[in-house]
Amino acid sequence: MKPFSIAAVQLSLEYTNNFNLLERKTREVVARFPWVQMVVLSELAAGGTSQNVEHSLEEYLPKLKEISNELKIWYVPGSFYDHKDGRITNAAPVISPEGKLITTCTKIYPFLPYEKGVSPGNEACIFDVPGAGRFGMHICYDLWFPESSRALAMNGAEVILHPSLTDTCDRDVEKAMARATAAQQQCYYIDVNAGGNQGCGLSICVGPDGEILHEANIGDEIILVEVDFEKVKRCRQRGLKGLGQPLKSFRDNPSPFLSNTQNQDYLDSLGNLDIPSKNKSI
Repeated sequence: MKPFSIAAVQLSLEYTNNFNLLERKTREVVARFPWVQMVVLSELAAGGTSQNVEHSLEEYLPKLKEISNELKIWYVPGSFYDHKDGRITNAAPVISPEGKLITTCTKIYPFLPYEKGVSPGNEACIFDVPGAGRFGMHICYDLWFPESSRALAMNGAEVILHPSLTDTCDRDVEKAMARATAAQQQCYYIDVNAGGNQGCGLSICVGPDGEILHEANIGDEIILVEVDFEKVKRCRQRGLKGLGQPLKSFRDNPSPFLSNTQNQDYLDSLGNLDIPSKNKSI
């Protein structure tokens, strides 16, 4: 199985109306690095945090398919707010080199209480690239829930894509979690954050042994990653650096964490999911 080349593209983005920039940069990446097989962008890159229907996935999808087909790339152009059946979801399409929509990843954990009005998804996003391997994807805040990445890995994902939009002081924590996720799930972890007015950049890509492949700065960067699926297989079979084999251990003893053992009284004592107030002690 030959390696698979990914370009994770961190861009300095405005608050909204970035689609023309995304298209131009995608074309530049493929022109400069014609061997790239997949291009991945950040969460809500095109329309930003606006939930207006004119920035929705439905509006952009036909053009995204054209770009993917013309450039002959797997295209993950970040996420978009998707308006369907009276609901809004945060959804990231996966488009094949033939310009076909292969799957759509829906953010399972909207960033509440801040990302109001967005409905959650309810399934792990997995897709296969023929002749390469299996990919999984989750979006931004999903990273903070280890069950999300565990579900992807337990369904065979060898690479986890993570479009993100973070402009806050917890970015260093997210980078630590990205590395931990790669090690725990023994996979490649491709985290692409927005820069500019949208985000603080600092994207990170990590290998299945927990090794940092690249840490971006705050400006525009094209992060080139060559995925070795045989390395993932070897790591999962023999253990990270020949040591821990967490996927097999979890497979053989999953029940303690899958049973209903939560303390509902304690969880209720934490209060409502609200934005903190200046007038409250908590």
